[in-house]
Amino acid sequence: MNTSEFISLLGEHQDKPLLFEYAPGMLVGANYHITEVKHVTIDSVDCGAGTDSWKETIIQLWESPQELGKTDYLTTYKALGILRKVGKMSAYDMDAVVKIEYGNPMFHTAHLHVTGFSALEGKLIIKLAVQPTDCKAKEACGVPETTATANACAPGSGCC
Repeated sequence: MNTSEFISLLGEHQDKPLLFEYAPGMLVGANYHITEVKHVTIDSVDCGAGTDSWKETIIQLWESPQELGKTDYLTTYKALGILRKVGKMSAYDMDAVVKIEYGNPMFHTAHLHVTGFSALEGKLIIKLAVQPTDCKAKEACGVPETTATANACAPGSGCC
């Protein structure tokens, strides 16, 4: 999801509490705050000497230890206000991919991708997931594409 789509989504659901599902069935606590919004430009060189460049909007969430047990989530209206204020101070690239930076004592801090959303029971739930690393230069580096199969590690398959 890009920045424009994310901000529009919040605008369409301003009357709802804003929840983030960082893993299936696992929600960021109601004691979260938006503590930072980062406008990031990535310039990369992969292992096959290919170059790439892209932009990201990273929204950092932090759970306040002083507000443990809080049950009322930040509203989409308030989150949108924060993002609009940031946009006035430092302009967004509206095509930049949105990532949510989050971690807690039982979940490693990560830049999570927005994989979808649901508007259920009067709440807007943003669904997040970790995207695994990958080699972008498989062909140039001679790394064969692999596909997992049910019998991939069967006796005699050569994988073990």
